[in-house]
This record gives sequence, C-alpha cells and structure tokens, in this order.
Amino acid sequence: MPFSHHSHSGQFCPGHAKDSLEEVIQTAISKKMQVFCLTEHMPRHKEDFYPEEIEGGQTEEWHESNEAAYWEEATRLRAKYASQIQIIIGFECDWIRPESRDLIDRSLSRFPFEFFVGSVHHMHTVPIDFDRTMYEQARELAGGTDERLFEDYFDAQLEMLQHLKPLVVGHFDLIRLKSDDMERSFMTWPGVWSRILRNLDFIASYGGMLELNGAALRKGMSEPYPKAEICKEFMARGGRFCLSDDSHGVDQVSLNFHRVLEFLDRTGISELHYLKMVEGSETFIAPDARFPRTQVASISLDDVRQMAFWETV
Repeated sequence: MPFSHHSHSGQFCPGHAKDSLEEVIQTAISKKMQVFCLTEHMPRHKEDFYPEEIEGGQTEEWHESNEAAYWEEATRLRAKYASQIQIIIGFECDWIRPESRDLIDRSLSRFPFEFFVGSVHHMHTVPIDFDRTMYEQARELAGGTDERLFEDYFDAQLEMLQHLKPLVVGHFDLIRLKSDDMERSFMTWPGVWSRILRNLDFIASYGGMLELNGAALRKGMSEPYPKAEICKEFMARGGRFCLSDDSHGVDQVSLNFHRVLEFLDRTGISELHYLKMVEGSETFIAPDARFPRTQVASISLDDVRQMAFWETV
C-alpha cells in the first residue's frame, strides 16, 4: 500500500525493534510509499517498562531524552526526504491507567506532534502482548478466563477513547494475540461483543479511524487487526479505515500488504482514508484541533489497487 500510519525503529525503540529510523524511511521510499507515519512509543513510568527495557538499563530520564532525540531526527529526515515521501510525525500512546493521560499530554505539550495512535498494550498494568506468561498474569487479575480479560480490555479501551479521541485507533483487537484461541469469533461472548459494538459506536461518533494493521498476519493470525466481523460492523456505522504495517524494522515495511488487500476485497471495504499534511495557506477544517495541519483524505480501493506494485514483490 502507499500508506502506513504506524511504525517503529530500533534507533528509538531499542530491544523492541531494529534498524535506524533513516533506514526505515529509505525502505518506505524504495517501496513507493506516499505517506509514512512515524509513531515511536511515548515515555512511560519505570513500573510500566517491558522486561527488555529493564534489562537494557532504560530509565525514565532516558525515555524523556529519547523522545526529544526522536523528534529532532524525525524532523531532520522529513526535510531530507521531502521530495520523495510525506513523513508525518506522531507517537503511539500507552494507555495503562487513567494517569496515563498526564504522560500523553506531556508529550503533546513538549513537541508539536501531528497525530498519535491510541493503543492499549496493558491490562491491570501487565503487558498483554509481550509473552504468554505475562498475558496469563493479566488474565488471572481479570478473573481467570479469556472472556473476562477481553471484557476488561474493551472497557479499558473505551476509557482511552473517551479521554483521548485518537485520530487513529491502534490494533483494535490486540487482546487476541496471546489468548487461547486467536481466531475465536468475538460474537461467541455476548459481553465482549456488546463492548466491541459500544466502542465502535464511539469511534464512529467522533470520526476516528480504525487502522487495518498487517502485523497480525506476521504473528500467525489469518486476518489483520481488527477481524472481519469487527470491520463489517464499523462499516455499517460509516466508520473510516486507514492502513498500517506496524513495522519494527526494514524487513516489515509494507509486509503482507498484498494479503491485507485481499482481506479488504473479502470484507467489502471499498474506501480507505489516510493522513496528509496541509502546507502553506491552504484553508481547511482540521478534524482534530490539536493537530491543525493534519488532514484526513480518502481514496477508493480501486485507486489503491492501481498503486499496488508490491502485490508481486
């Protein structure tokens, strides 16, 4: 696809990703991407570090300086490659508890970010996407079953959505990654399904976009985030979709996007949306007043298909 709204580099996400930010951008250019969004993780408190961050000796002070270095390098690279690709600089938030709002607001006040991806990676303060052991810890805290943990996840997601109203909602159903059955239909659990529909209603009400995140495919799932059953409900609500590779290095830039295109065809999604930056004196109404230069544009799937040179790559 010519767009991605979610990416990471090893330079600013060490231990979790690989390769420099410039190498990632150069790869996006080589793949003829038109818009590539940078979304390194926001700073977090030490008690919320992943095991790999603790082992790497990271500190809260390091997280703060890393964010500043990321902003500086991202703006430098945007200028360097402006004639070849549009770079949009954002971050991925971590909603762990209500106090997470303070850290997110701090990032937004420190640098003029142009959007952020709203994500939930923790339940009951335990990461649910790191490994099976930590997922099971979170599940026990939720009551001992996947069903109860899923209910808590979508309740926490609603809390994040209501507080932040992110333009891009990250990997909506990430909770299935380490569960007993990652392919299970959410509709088999009425309490979970009703929460999903409630959250979709809210996202549609403020104009947020669900990212179609291809990372689920490289992690062994048959469908991207979110599953087709969720996408169909969001379509019924007039919801908007954007595309993300959620790449963590050059080998994952646009990875499996040909399979995402096939998924779009099967699911009946005929239009996609993407972020773009407005330059100069062009007049428009920003969809989010926090990001006055960030615009949402649309493109038909037919037009995307014409750009899809990577289908055979």
